Amino acid sequence: MTANTLEILQQVKELLVNTYAVQPIVLEKGAGCRVTDIDGKSYLDFAAGIAVASLGHAAPAVVNTLREQAEKLIVAPPSFTTTAKVECAKLIVENSCFDQVFFTNSGTEAIEACIKTVRKWAYENKGHACNEIISFHQSFHGRSYGAASLTEKMHVQPYFAPYVPGVHFANFNDLPSVEKLISDKTAAIFIEPVQGEGGVIAATPEFMQGLRALCDKHRIVLVFDEVQTGMGRTGKLFGYQHMGIEPDIAALAKGMGGGFPIGAMAAKKQYAAALTVGSHGSTYAGNPLATAVAGAVIREIVADGFVARVEKTAQYFRKQLEDLQRRSNKITAIRGLGLMIGIDTAVDIKKLTRTLQGNGLLATQAGEATLRLTPPLIVTEAEVDEAVSIIEKTLKELS
Repeated sequence: MTANTLEILQQVKELLVNTYAVQPIVLEKGAGCRVTDIDGKSYLDFAAGIAVASLGHAAPAVVNTLREQAEKLIVAPPSFTTTAKVECAKLIVENSCFDQVFFTNSGTEAIEACIKTVRKWAYENKGHACNEIISFHQSFHGRSYGAASLTEKMHVQPYFAPYVPGVHFANFNDLPSVEKLISDKTAAIFIEPVQGEGGVIAATPEFMQGLRALCDKHRIVLVFDEVQTGMGRTGKLFGYQHMGIEPDIAALAKGMGGGFPIGAMAAKKQYAAALTVGSHGSTYAGNPLATAVAGAVIREIVADGFVARVEKTAQYFRKQLEDLQRRSNKITAIRGLGLMIGIDTAVDIKKLTRTLQGNGLLATQAGEATLRLTPPLIVTEAEVDEAVSIIEKTLKELS
């Protein structure tokens, strides 16, 4: 670590609120699937901002759109229409099961919009006392009060209490545990198609189909948190497309902007109609700069062959990891969907991520002890081979 890096990291301690375990590098630039720190060291980036840089770093579609739109119009009051906002919403609607879109600035804000929508819909359609929500153990939906209240981490963060009331937690992939919680007060069920922070655990199609049937039977709104699984990450445009069902509402973000902050709530019309003038809003959300960038990113992802290439690369990646597992007794499990991959090992997870970083591969931790790999969707098989080689080398070093 150079003196320059040490100096900047010291400034981080002094100037920034300590909400993350700061990594001992300072990133400066990126291109494609690689980033470079201020000391000139290059890393293969299989974190991608935690599944954010969907088209890679400095993607031409993002850079060019930012430049062109910034020269035209950056912001407008939310009550004013821009072509960028309309075109981005149209792309989402035309490529999904949803009818209308409410733009946000982040995934957490998208979840907040979903919470307000389902509670208002239930208030008007099922009764004033119908406001309860079922979420799942090991879930993660965000850090604002509503989103955090749906996140099991609330149970180990009592200092933020009181949380939003009326939230109950079922067991993931366990339909009977959901049924036990349903009552006349149940307004909605919120679920991730793949639990990210919970350890990269995918829902089974049978479980999701059972949830859909329960929601239909009891007039409960089914909400998918597609913040991480949406926009091609799982090998399909949306995670729900693996499940053989359609949700009523979904929260989107992360890869949708390719690195630029934006999110959205996408909903079927009968639920979207619950949000009326004055019931919700956001000053910056849906601004022309963000929606122009998101529109450019989505157009790339929905282009012919893009998602098919993601799925092909994901299958190749999974095979290479499984081959590595057969060669190494340090890998105990491989999970996930598409290019959202979790690996359990017999090695301490924090030591593993630090050593991988030293060997030139960036990854993140999910859950208590899972290595999470979420490379840009443009990753090549050659880069997959390079990443697997670094993982193998690191596991040998740590053994």
